[in-house]
Amino acid sequence: MSIITPTYNSAEYIGETIASVSKQDYRNWEHIIVDDASSDNTAQIIQQEMVIDNRIKFIQLDTNSGSAVARNTAIDIASGRYIAFLDADDLWLPNKLSIQINYMLRTGAPFTFSRYDLIDGSGAAIGRGRVPKEATYKSLLRNNVIGCLTAVYDVDQLGKIKMPLIRKRQDLGLWLRILRQVSRAEGLTETLAMYRVRPGSISHNKLNAAKYTWRLYREVEKLPLPSALYYFLCYAFNGFLKTRQKLLPTELSLMRKPMR
Repeated sequence: MSIITPTYNSAEYIGETIASVSKQDYRNWEHIIVDDASSDNTAQIIQQEMVIDNRIKFIQLDTNSGSAVARNTAIDIASGRYIAFLDADDLWLPNKLSIQINYMLRTGAPFTFSRYDLIDGSGAAIGRGRVPKEATYKSLLRNNVIGCLTAVYDVDQLGKIKMPLIRKRQDLGLWLRILRQVSRAEGLTETLAMYRVRPGSISHNKLNAAKYTWRLYREVEKLPLPSALYYFLCYAFNGFLKTRQKLLPTELSLMRKPMR
């Protein structure tokens, strides 16, 4: 199992995130952390953790290149059968990997995700989420229900699949690439992770997310203009519903963490 974490000025939370991996009851993992040219003491914290646990691997990029480059750098060196993703301020519950990997081994599912809940900057719970039992290529174009912190794919079945090199929405781009190979992603309805909502301009994030979603449809997925317009309208409508529903956590495809 290879766990991939990109970091950028993540000193406030990276220690807690690493600890949530170290506490997993599934023990056969490597944690590949790629720092995207941080200017704070993120690197020093990670290096201290490496002394404690040699399953942690650390790469520092010379220039700030974005999360997609950082994650793809980690995918290149990943040695595990399964690849999972965990951002530098999110958390896993201790049984996250054991439940998800055992499910994949038992069923042969090549691509899974799970429910996750919301926490604030201090770690206090602020919302509960829900996920569907499956997601398909077309359903994700309408509404991304896969939280990056919960996704796991099987390299033995799929090979190493990388994220498109765009600054935002690259996680959705990866899910769509995988779903070109398999018919569906399978959703586990049990909460296995916690997504941290950080301060920032929600409206600004939504506008940026919308811009990159459109770019993903047209430039990455190469959707014809009528199809791109249809799926973008679905995306916008689902965004409106999410706002009306007070942003349920596993339906936060419009609200993302502040990006560099």
